[in-house]
Amino acid sequence: MSFKTLLFTFFFSSSFILCAQTLDSLYIKTHYTKSEHFIAMRDGIKLYTLVYTPKDTAKTYPILLNRTCYNASRNDNYKFRYPSQYLVKDKYIFVFQDVRGRYMSEGVFDNMTPNISGNDVYNTSDIDESSDTYDTIDYLIKTLNYNNGKVGMLGISYPGFYTAAALPDAHPALKASSPQAPIADFFFDDFHHQGAFLQSYTAAFAVFGYQKDTLTKQSWYGDKLNRFYKNKPKDGYDFHLKQGPLKNITEKYHHDNFFWKQIVEHPNYDEFWQKRNLLPHLKNINHAVMTVGGWFDAEDLYGPLNIYKTIEKTSPNAKNTIVMGPWEHGGWARERGKTIQNHIYFGDSISTYYQRDVERKFFAHYLKGEGNTKFAEALMFDTGVKQWETFKEWPPKHIPQIKLYFGKNGRLGINTQLNNNASFSYTSDPKNPVPYTSQTEGLTFTPRRFMTDDQRHASKRPDVLTFESDVLEEDIILAGELLAKLNVSMTGTDADFIIKLIDVYPNNHPEYEHNPKNIIMGGYQQLVRSEVFRGRFRNNFEHPEPFTPNKIEAVNIPLQDILHTFKKNHRIMIQIHSTWFPYIDRNPQKYVDNIYKANEEDFISSTITVYDSSVIEIGEDPEKILKQPLKD
Repeated sequence: MSFKTLLFTFFFSSSFILCAQTLDSLYIKTHYTKSEHFIAMRDGIKLYTLVYTPKDTAKTYPILLNRTCYNASRNDNYKFRYPSQYLVKDKYIFVFQDVRGRYMSEGVFDNMTPNISGNDVYNTSDIDESSDTYDTIDYLIKTLNYNNGKVGMLGISYPGFYTAAALPDAHPALKASSPQAPIADFFFDDFHHQGAFLQSYTAAFAVFGYQKDTLTKQSWYGDKLNRFYKNKPKDGYDFHLKQGPLKNITEKYHHDNFFWKQIVEHPNYDEFWQKRNLLPHLKNINHAVMTVGGWFDAEDLYGPLNIYKTIEKTSPNAKNTIVMGPWEHGGWARERGKTIQNHIYFGDSISTYYQRDVERKFFAHYLKGEGNTKFAEALMFDTGVKQWETFKEWPPKHIPQIKLYFGKNGRLGINTQLNNNASFSYTSDPKNPVPYTSQTEGLTFTPRRFMTDDQRHASKRPDVLTFESDVLEEDIILAGELLAKLNVSMTGTDADFIIKLIDVYPNNHPEYEHNPKNIIMGGYQQLVRSEVFRGRFRNNFEHPEPFTPNKIEAVNIPLQDILHTFKKNHRIMIQIHSTWFPYIDRNPQKYVDNIYKANEEDFISSTITVYDSSVIEIGEDPEKILKQPLKD
C-alpha cells in the first residue's frame, strides 16, 4: 500500500473510531494480559476476537465488548485508542472483535446486516448482528476467567451500529449498552440524508464494497482508494463537479464495487433499504442504554436521536438515556482541551467531563454496582449559551413552540405571519451549485467543519433565499424537533430543498483569539441546524413522484433536533436553496427514474418558488405544553 493510501486509511478509520490519545502501552502491558480467540458462531463461522484481561486476579471484572468492521487488531500491541483512559484504569475485561467478513474474521461482510426478528440462540441457520453478538457473549461469559457475568457494549459510528444492533434479542448477560454516533438507517443517515446521496462519501465505498480474499490484519482495498487519492485533489468542489453525473463515477471508479452497485440499483426506499432499518427491531429492551451523539455530526445525527426515541416508545423497562454534546462525529472520544467547532468555541475539557463523569459512571454503575448515580434522562448541551442542561424527557414538552414565517424583503417573523399572498423565487442551476462551505477544502471523506460554518457566502448568492428576524430583545430557546412545512412550485419536475437555521451574531461581536485574523465574528452567520430533502420523496420514500411544473405542492422537511438559545441582540436566519455541493449530490431537476443513471443533458436550471404560507415549526405544539420546570 502506498504512503498516501496509508495516510488516508488512518484518517478514514479514525473518522469512525475518533479515538482519544493512545493510552501508554506500558501501562496496559503492565496491568493487562492479551489473548486472541476465534469464536465459533451458530453457523460455524469463526470471528477473530482480541481480549485484554486485568492481571490482578483478586477480583472479577465486567466485560466491555467493541465489535467493529475497522480492524480489531488496531488495538494489538497493548495500544488502546478507545475506550477512554478512565475505563482502562477502572479495570474491565476489554474485548475487540472483527465482525464477520472483515479482517481476521471468517464469513461474508454485509453492510447493515438485516435484523431477523425473534432470533434466538437455538436457531442454527439464521444469523444477524444480534445473533453474532449473542454467541460471542455466551462464549466470553463461559470461557474467560475472572469475569463477573456482566457485559457492556460500546462503539462509535459503525461500531455504534453494531452496539445498537445487539439490543434486540440480547443475551441476558448484556447489562449496559452505549451506541455512540450509531447508524440507524442508511437511507436517512450516513450514506444518505433522507434519500439524498452524500457525494462526499464517494471514496468511502472502497472500504465498504470489496470482499477480502483471506484472513488479514491489513487493508485489502488500498488500490481502490488510490483511484481517488493518487493525485490529491486540493479542491473537492472542483473535483466532483468535473466528474459530471454520478454514472461517470460508476464507470471510472466503482464499476467493481458491490456496495456501490447496490446503492445504484436501489435509489428509492425499497425492501433492500427497509430491511436494513434497525429502528423497527428495537423492542422489548430491558437493560441500560445510553445513546451518545454530537450536535455537529455531519454523518450520523439521525441515528442517535431516533434510536433513543424509538427505545423510549417501545421499551418502557429499558433504562434509556441520551447524551448530545457540542461535538463532531465521535468527538467525545478525544480531548483537545478547548472544544472548537470550526470557528466557534464551546468550552474547555468537555470531552473529559463526558468520559470521566458520564460514560465512566454509567458503566461502573450498571456493570460493577458502583455509585448510586441517578442518570439524567437527557443530558443535552445548549449550543447557544454553551452549557449542559438536563431534561426529564426528550423532546421537551415544556419549552414553547416557535413558528417562523417568511416575509417580503427577507424578513423572518417569529410567531407572526408577515404577508398575505407573497412568494419568493430563485433559479437553481445544478451546473453552478451552492458550495456547502465558505472555505475551499480538498477531497475529504465527510466534511465536518461546515456544521458551524459562516453562511455569509451563501446569503450573498441569488440562488439562496435568506430570511432574517429583527434583533432579538430577549433570549429565545429553540428545543426539540424541527419541521419545515413548505409550499412550493417549480418550472422543472424535481428539486432538492436545503433548509438552514442560522444564528446571526451582532455586528459588534468581539473576535475570538483562536481564530485566524481573517475570520470576522461581527455579523457571523453561524449554521446551527441544516438538512436536505429530495423533493421526489415528498409523498412516499418508496414511490417517488415528479412535480407538475408551476403547480403548488406541499413539501414537509424534517430537520434533526436542536437545543440552542438565540441570545439577546442576535438574529434568527433561515436559508433555503436547492444545491449543497459536493456534500450532497446534484439533483438534475428534470425528473429521472434513477439519479445515479442520469445523463448530462438531464441537468437543467429550474426556477423554484416558495410561498409565504410556508412555516418552520420548532418544538411541541403549544396546546401540548406540560406545566413542569425546565430542568431536573
